Amino acid sequence: MHTAALIVAAGRGRRAGGGRPKQWRALAGRRVADWTLAAFATHPAIAEVVLVIHPDDATEVPEGLRWVPGGETRDASVRAGLEALASGGATHVLIHDVARPCVSRAVIDSVVAALRRHDGAAPALPVTDALWRGTGGMVTGTQARDGLYRAQTPQGFRLDAILAAHRAHPGGAADDVEVGRAAGIEVAIVAGDEANLKITIPEDFERAERHLRGEMDVRTGNGFDVHAFGSGDHVILCGVRIPHERGLEGHSDADVGMHALTDALYGALAEGDIGRHFPPSDPQWKGADSRVFLRHAGELVRTRGFAVANADVTLICERPKIGPHATEMQAELARELQIETSRMSVKATTSERLGFTGREEGIAALATVTLLAP
Repeated sequence: MHTAALIVAAGRGRRAGGGRPKQWRALAGRRVADWTLAAFATHPAIAEVVLVIHPDDATEVPEGLRWVPGGETRDASVRAGLEALASGGATHVLIHDVARPCVSRAVIDSVVAALRRHDGAAPALPVTDALWRGTGGMVTGTQARDGLYRAQTPQGFRLDAILAAHRAHPGGAADDVEVGRAAGIEVAIVAGDEANLKITIPEDFERAERHLRGEMDVRTGNGFDVHAFGSGDHVILCGVRIPHERGLEGHSDADVGMHALTDALYGALAEGDIGRHFPPSDPQWKGADSRVFLRHAGELVRTRGFAVANADVTLICERPKIGPHATEMQAELARELQIETSRMSVKATTSERLGFTGREEGIAALATVTLLAP
């Protein structure tokens, strides 16, 4: 299963007030769209994220994020996004309203799991309130609520099936479940979440902000590591092999940058350090690739329900020069942590010829990470 997330953000959202499209307005320290995108970009089951926007909003899109221009209506925008995904490797798609920034990992998990058994799946909440009909401010009748649900997103489908359904649909559908059912797609209902509200009117911003600020768990961790120079003809830093007249000494491959980052992740989780999980007294870790340690820390982050919001590694040395390799290091670390490169920073500094790094006796590294659990 190669699952993509299609975030629909081409609307103008005028009922929400504020003078600009609601998806680009501030909410709990970030923009509405940023919260929504993060929920999918950091989810391990989502392989790619595509944003559908109004053509006028191109400057609002985060750097590096794939986007396509939307249409005049929501279903036209969804079809534009599906057509873009069809040229890639996605087999399934989760279609989500950008104005639902409080979507939880549990809801996404449920939709993805249901798609392993069904061609379509969507979250919903059963209607529990009494339903009335009314005219002119007066009650004119009642409606039975048995079997009624309040629909939410993300609505997930097999990509080829929902694309064919949109191509055949005349337009004007309330959501993608309606489009899918019109084409004969059976849609499974999974449990929705009251917090997965859609920002529609000004008061919804306050509700969403209370949820995001009240339930978010933010963790910060630091890591520091040092390795001395020894014999060798290269060093490995942040997963990248760099030719050098000396190597770094250590029990494993002595990747000082990756070690500092791994310890920062463990620290944010209050899980000790590399030595606790991979004791240097154990001979099986002699000469080990430090990716083993970083992958373990990253998996522990995910199993604890956190996502890496950002990570920063600083390498301290006179030589080798880090600048020519920093972009490759950034990409390597981001790949191992399964995060976007825009959330991973690698930089370097010298100690102005002072101390052991200034005397070129070794290399030091400092790392800081921030983890979020929505």
